Amino acid sequence: MASNFYSPIQLPLPVSQQTLSPAPSMASSLSSILNQPQCALLRFRIQKRCCFSLRLLSSYPETSLDPRCARRSTTRQLKRSFSLNLSRNFSHSSLDLPDGPGLHHFIAQSSFTASQPLADLAPASEVSSATGSEVHSQGRIYQETYGCQMNVNDMEIVLSIMKNAGYSEVINVPENAEVIFINTCAIRDYAEHKVWQRLNYFWFLKREWKKNVATGRSQSKHPPKVVVLGCMAERLKEKILDADKMVDVVCGPDAYRDLPRLLEEVDYGQKGINTLLSLEETYADISPVRISKNSVTAFVSVMRGCNNMCSFCIVPFTRGRERSRPVESIVKEVAELWKEGVKEVTLLGQNVNSYNDTSGMEKEVEPGANWRLSEGFNSTCKVKKMGLRFADLLDQLSLEFPEMRFRYTSPHPKDFPDELLYIMRDRPNVCKYIHLPAQTGNDAVLERMRRGYTREAYLDLVQKIRQIIPDVGLSSDFICGFCRETEEEHADTLTLMKAVGYDMAYMFAYSMRERTHAHRNYVDDVPEEVKQRRLTELIEAFRESTGQCYDSQVGTVQLVLVEGPNKKAPDTELVGKSDRGHRVAFVNRPLLDRDNVISDKRNPVAGDYVEVQILRSTRASLFGEALAVTKLSTFFYNVDKEAVACARS
Repeated sequence: MASNFYSPIQLPLPVSQQTLSPAPSMASSLSSILNQPQCALLRFRIQKRCCFSLRLLSSYPETSLDPRCARRSTTRQLKRSFSLNLSRNFSHSSLDLPDGPGLHHFIAQSSFTASQPLADLAPASEVSSATGSEVHSQGRIYQETYGCQMNVNDMEIVLSIMKNAGYSEVINVPENAEVIFINTCAIRDYAEHKVWQRLNYFWFLKREWKKNVATGRSQSKHPPKVVVLGCMAERLKEKILDADKMVDVVCGPDAYRDLPRLLEEVDYGQKGINTLLSLEETYADISPVRISKNSVTAFVSVMRGCNNMCSFCIVPFTRGRERSRPVESIVKEVAELWKEGVKEVTLLGQNVNSYNDTSGMEKEVEPGANWRLSEGFNSTCKVKKMGLRFADLLDQLSLEFPEMRFRYTSPHPKDFPDELLYIMRDRPNVCKYIHLPAQTGNDAVLERMRRGYTREAYLDLVQKIRQIIPDVGLSSDFICGFCRETEEEHADTLTLMKAVGYDMAYMFAYSMRERTHAHRNYVDDVPEEVKQRRLTELIEAFRESTGQCYDSQVGTVQLVLVEGPNKKAPDTELVGKSDRGHRVAFVNRPLLDRDNVISDKRNPVAGDYVEVQILRSTRASLFGEALAVTKLSTFFYNVDKEAVACARS
């Protein structure tokens, strides 16, 4: 791995045939800069067949620094007095260099002398703001995002970073963009195939740029720079960069702050790559630029990475180890969303309920001490420090924003201690909906998957959840055809599906990923046609059981957050989601506002909470009659009063 982190820096400058000695000020400035204490960690490893040279624009005679370089010299003019072309793997360096402007920035400043210390230079933030107007002209951005909600949130972080670097315009068509971002997913083969198809099209836009501009197909100012982000970027970095020049920059999930520099490297003929995983990066200080600006729902990332190391999963290798944002930064971001009119926030993380804010903790505890797991579950990863857990985060958010609804995804079944379930039960603005990935219903397969629980422990957890939160909605993930799965083992998954009865399920045929435990230790020996047949059987079992979840809502009154017009009847109907995440449609008509009874009736709009009596179920959605516009707190206060009245009678 060391070779990936410390690759040589290439310095392909035109070979000078003049002596450098008559120009001591520039050389001494460079020497002074490189010998500053702040630059002590910088190391240059020059390739065996490469030389380091400077050419100064002067009238002094030239002398070759190296005869081998002289034979390869060119006569083209220097566009810059000095340039550093970093190799594409230099960004992998684990050196922790101080923040600040790059080396070329200092050398370009002729006013700096050898006696001026580096500490006197302007901070990086000032340099960035000073040059923002210049960077602004570099181009427009087009983006595509594939995969999970984390990728959506990551793209919003990327757009914020690029906006601060001067790339403020985002457009909806790739043909007119100077920078194309494609945010990728590496979980399954299908997602990767889709990305390769899109990369081929973006390559066409680059390759045929002049022709496209001439015919009016493209309006970009120069051939687009194609940037691959996300999990696939980390997993297939070298393969992507070597793919026939179709990609200019590859950037992993923990390196998005480096994107402006990587794009700058492309301007000087280099490909940019930084896929170094971090133990600390959470982007807590970055305010994301929301892609859906008018939406009443939003995603907020609270933690990154995963420590579970399930044998089938690539996430720990593409997203790194778990680290959590401080509670204060999350509260601040949610407050900004509330001011923008957002009424529902989904908290995100690869293993969101293992959230552990240790930012205020100074001492380590005994590994695993006081870290309570779900009963009957175990984990191979022991917690060294225990800070504020996910229940603490939900507790603070639900109290500070009583009129905002909160969901979360994606959790692991092992991290549902009782206090988390009680917070969900007692706080009306924490949705009664839990994603509980099972993956399979057979103990032997669960062991091969390294899930840390048995079928019995999983069913016991489901029973406890429903005892504490009676009207809870459950969803799950399932994998068909994992290594060595037999028909009997598959049958156990079908019976688990029917026994639990899920509101929603995400079901997939197994797709082996390189670098995973399964890839190193098992054989993907279930034929593809068998996987697809088992997947079809699992989907049918889900459809049989999920109908009961929807049918049980008929006759109840649900609080629905309006998201907008129903696409099937946009002129007459609105659609939103209930507390359990069910899609609910209803006729758009003037309604009484329970919190403003003296005003006239009005039609509900996106962002309103509406009481809806459910009239019928399609076993995939619900339809009801709107009763009144209300507030979240008002609705649950009235529900509690009715419950007390019924109990007394």
